[in-house]
Amino acid sequence: MTKSNTFIQPLDRIAIALILLLSLLIGLVIWQGDAVKPRVRNFTWDNLKIGAEDTSFTLTFSRPMDTKSVEDNLKIDPPLAGKVSWAGRRMVYTLLTPAPYGTNYKVQLQGARDKFSEREGKNRTIQPFIGSFNTRNRVILYIGANPEELGQLVLYNLSQGQKKVLTPKDLVVMDFEPFPDGEKILFSARTTNNQDLLSAQLYTVTTGISSSADKPAAAASRVDLILDNKDYQNLKFDLSPDGQTIVVQRGKKDNPGDFGLWYIPTTSNQKGEKLTPKRLESQPGGDFTITPDSKAVAVAQGQGTAILTLQGDASKPLDFLPQFGLVQAFSKDGSQAAMVKFNTDYTRDLFLVTNQGVQKQLLKTTGSILSCQFDTASPTLYCLLTQLVSKEQYIEQPYLVAIELKTGQQKPLLVLPPAQRNVKMSLSPDGLGLLFDQLVAVTDTTALSPANTLKTDDGEAIASSSLWLMPLLPIADATTNEINPEQLPLVGFHPRWLP
Repeated sequence: MTKSNTFIQPLDRIAIALILLLSLLIGLVIWQGDAVKPRVRNFTWDNLKIGAEDTSFTLTFSRPMDTKSVEDNLKIDPPLAGKVSWAGRRMVYTLLTPAPYGTNYKVQLQGARDKFSEREGKNRTIQPFIGSFNTRNRVILYIGANPEELGQLVLYNLSQGQKKVLTPKDLVVMDFEPFPDGEKILFSARTTNNQDLLSAQLYTVTTGISSSADKPAAAASRVDLILDNKDYQNLKFDLSPDGQTIVVQRGKKDNPGDFGLWYIPTTSNQKGEKLTPKRLESQPGGDFTITPDSKAVAVAQGQGTAILTLQGDASKPLDFLPQFGLVQAFSKDGSQAAMVKFNTDYTRDLFLVTNQGVQKQLLKTTGSILSCQFDTASPTLYCLLTQLVSKEQYIEQPYLVAIELKTGQQKPLLVLPPAQRNVKMSLSPDGLGLLFDQLVAVTDTTALSPANTLKTDDGEAIASSSLWLMPLLPIADATTNEINPEQLPLVGFHPRWLP
């Protein structure tokens, strides 16, 4: 009979010891696991610079949380109104209005409990959390009108009080539009030795600003030619909201009747080659603007407005609105548009048109509807209008008005001097400020130096121009006190906010 071997090998001893140790550790984890304080694992805006397009941040927790205790103890300094939603351990805080620019924010959470602590008679509060983020600086762009910056594109950082001239002296900027990330500007310009307003070429210039904390900013003032004027005159342009497409109205130099819309992708192809402009095969039209989804363009055609696709056959409009001759503005989400109706008695009506088929008249004017912008912070439309003050001489007086879209209530903001049709306005991304200019026309045209003359869109010579900033309040919050605009220490015209 074989004697059984009860000898334990050394390797078995090690294995048994490890099993016992792991069992003990697992037991300790199970016993103490619930005692570990909950904490914030991730804050999506931590140390980031955000803009008006950033509307919500997320806090992700290590444990299921008592949602009310989190909401009651969450503090944002300075305060930002918002609403809270939950998905498991993730809390999403959605801002009701864009965060004001040029501000540093601190997010704090302490005293919040986990989901099961009260049920178990324990007081497990969250590990104190502090996070921070900031918003982009308040930056404006304008065309210089003093001798040192005549016709050049200028960037001014209101938050830091710093000025930067972006374009060279041999180019006279005529119009411009920032890319959505603020890193480049698309602009049209003629050379200083050419007074022809139809000789413009399209360029881009870098701002020296980075939209992301993860990458360094490109050097400022790098100019690239996008579209020349060898065969065509470049009449007007628009940049799509996503910054991927440019639409240009062009006319053939040797055939004035041959004009239409062309589109150019702003990105290179897979080989790194710049893509050439392509003609949009459609009927000739007038004023135009790209839709908020960047996939179509609204064009004035005949007595109405046609919506033409940029991704297919543009000869067949996606939609046609026969009663409206012009689109002044789209809301950011594309659900609403401010449209102009031209009447037979030479008056103009401004309508709010929605994608649900609603057409609501907002106002009527004997003058012109120069421009409108939807506020991203409230259901308000800001408009620059004129009223006819002299039928005999046809003198128009411009004024600014805010229209509350839900009620149709109008609030006049400012009346400007008569006979200034060339005023430009721009609403800040956070909805807290309105920029506008006041041009001074040249009275003695015989003293003009042709090489140094700045001109408006109407061809009027500009002697000088001042820039003004008006702080804004929601219509419902406005007090009886007048809000007066502030003149900026800058000499220029055609102001615009950087996104």
